Amino acid sequence: MSWPHWIIVPVVLPLVSGAALLLIERTRPALAARLSLGATAAHLLVAIALAEQAAGGAVSAYLLGNWSAPFGIALALDRLSALLLVLTGVIALAAAAFACAGDERSRADRLGPHFHALFQFQLMGLSGAFLTADLFNLFVFFEVLLIASYGLLLHGAGRARLLAAIHYVSFNLTGSALFLIAVSALYGVTGTLNMADLAQRVAQLPPESASLARSAGLLLLVVFCVKAALLPLYFWLPSTYSAAAAPVAALFAIMTKVGVYAVARMYTLVFGADGGAAANLAQPWLPVLGLGTIVLAAVGALAARSLRGLIGYLVIASAGTLLLALGLGSRETVAAALFYLVNSTLVVAVLYLLADRIGAQRGGHGDVLAPGPFGAERTLLGSAYFVAAVAVCGLPPLAGFLGKALLLAAALDTAYAMWVWVIVLASGLSIIISLVRAGSRIFWKPYEPPVPATQSATSSLQALALAWLFGALLLNAVAAGPLARFTGAAAQQLTERRPYIDAVLGAKPVPATLPIREILGGKPAKDVP
Repeated sequence: MSWPHWIIVPVVLPLVSGAALLLIERTRPALAARLSLGATAAHLLVAIALAEQAAGGAVSAYLLGNWSAPFGIALALDRLSALLLVLTGVIALAAAAFACAGDERSRADRLGPHFHALFQFQLMGLSGAFLTADLFNLFVFFEVLLIASYGLLLHGAGRARLLAAIHYVSFNLTGSALFLIAVSALYGVTGTLNMADLAQRVAQLPPESASLARSAGLLLLVVFCVKAALLPLYFWLPSTYSAAAAPVAALFAIMTKVGVYAVARMYTLVFGADGGAAANLAQPWLPVLGLGTIVLAAVGALAARSLRGLIGYLVIASAGTLLLALGLGSRETVAAALFYLVNSTLVVAVLYLLADRIGAQRGGHGDVLAPGPFGAERTLLGSAYFVAAVAVCGLPPLAGFLGKALLLAAALDTAYAMWVWVIVLASGLSIIISLVRAGSRIFWKPYEPPVPATQSATSSLQALALAWLFGALLLNAVAAGPLARFTGAAAQQLTERRPYIDAVLGAKPVPATLPIREILGGKPAKDVP
């Protein structure tokens, strides 16, 4: 890809798409749904092209407005951001297709009139958060995706959504205020918010300023743990995700990973081993909090009364496992975390879409974990649930097993080896029990008469969305070797901060205009200035 502006496309494309959808979604909802689906597919194609570029190992930086870093806004693409962009695109495409199912009236009742515009704005916030190289703009993109998620959660109808939205908004507004305080403190002591520049300046701070930087770093850790739903800041998540519409909850599966990504980026680049007096700031906290989160998530899964509530605790268990692996601090545990992240995020998105279809097939019983009537798709949905349960439990032959195996093997060389093995294996057993109990109550003990299939049949678009995500899960297992090599290289790149710093601070402005032949990949024409 010779065009230098590709890096900003994952941010600009959903922004433009969302603005256009606001103009037509009330008057032409069918066209709006198709445009949203097409824009999401284009976003995924761009993400795949960027991942191919990042696979070469170079960090690519982009200077908005051609203002040199650290004075202007910069974006940066490396293996980690590219991996998360592709994962976001895969899940977003399935969620968009699932949302397009049904007639116009049913879509409006389920999702609200502005769903597709808000969906694109959330996609913009997610992409920007993964690409930005500036801490203040990380805050801005956090707010973009959070505001869009507020609208997506409140869209539709129902008392449960309103109550969940109030808790969600209150909790995240508090987190945003703390984020702004931490950003202000860091700017006060360093004079910069560019991440690469911060990495250099924090390491050189005198002792009297380093204490304030450490305080700001710990405050940022609290904020990121709110976004990632880590102990003790996870109580908002199960009810919020349970109340959201299925495609919204599926997209929310990647939203908690923004907090995980922010921890991985900031606490290796700025507060990592080379951070001077603020070095390894998160290391004493993350392993303990991660282990505690896994324990409480396993207990919550055992106590869940609905399938959506159970899935919410699986999201929390996934976040705890990821932050535990990051907190252990070695390159091997970080690589295991990145491999595990892909499978766990995909399978949670699958389960939220499945829970919607299961609830629709059971009439008034919904997804409550109790025997009830079932429609004609009991066998098909039961089989899909079994495959997803195997994937989320970390059982062979799917990739979740390899992700946990890599983590357990990497943890052997750490001080928490015994605790990691005991808690990860015990929580895995409790999650297996939870999923088996849920499956037996929903599928094994239905009573007659069944729900008429015509009332709740899965549409072709919904089936296609589920097949897309199941295909991604199976591809993840088949291509486990190449993916493990990619995540290993991403972990190495993440822990070696110098190439990132050099790429961002040494980035050169791009020409304002380019010859058309150069944009298309050919050699520039000599007669074009």
